[in-house]
Amino acid sequence: MHKKINIAIDGYSGCGKSTLAKALAKKLKYIYIDSGAMYRAITYLLLKEGIYPEDTPNIDRILSEMDMHFKQEGFIDQLYLNGVHLEKELRTMEVNNMVSQYSTISNIRTQLVRIQKQQAVRKGCVMDGRDIGTVVLKDAELKLFLVCDMDIRVARRKKELEEKEIFATFETVKTNFIERDLIDSTREDSPLQQASDAILIDNSMLSPDELLNKALDLAFKVINN
Repeated sequence: MHKKINIAIDGYSGCGKSTLAKALAKKLKYIYIDSGAMYRAITYLLLKEGIYPEDTPNIDRILSEMDMHFKQEGFIDQLYLNGVHLEKELRTMEVNNMVSQYSTISNIRTQLVRIQKQQAVRKGCVMDGRDIGTVVLKDAELKLFLVCDMDIRVARRKKELEEKEIFATFETVKTNFIERDLIDSTREDSPLQQASDAILIDNSMLSPDELLNKALDLAFKVINN
């Protein structure tokens, strides 16, 4: 029986974190947790309620009232917010444009990090995000940090959006990435940065299978050590 480990995958938007994390979890028969979906879900809820980042009292009220939990379905811990499983709603450009701004709010980060840590206690977890290796799973046995050429990131995200019947121009997606990168890497609370013990992987020229195989090799070295 192989030991189970936790795997943290961090990186900028559109670098392939979620695609890799899902595939890696499936191969290892681990649980996949999409931390970014949690921030997107709160962003979706707050926008729906007309509550903006500067409205601290109402944000705190929503956080105290909301029910966010995971339900295991296959190898994925599916996110439910107030009893509803959100999917397409989390990938709109409106959510894309605002999620990094809401993610800078310390009260939101504190609450979500607490939930994320609870999900990983049992080990055998693959979690992706922006502060997983540095904050959420600081003791993860394997940490990966993905980077990718900007134009390749944009093209991949544009294609992904179109597959969900969400249409945006190349420049709109690129502007969104540039803004989100700046906010994510300069925010005061747990900014996006590579953990000192994370392995850097450039995903610019790798196919999903090539990236998966590289990550699997790294994972098995740790698992079998």
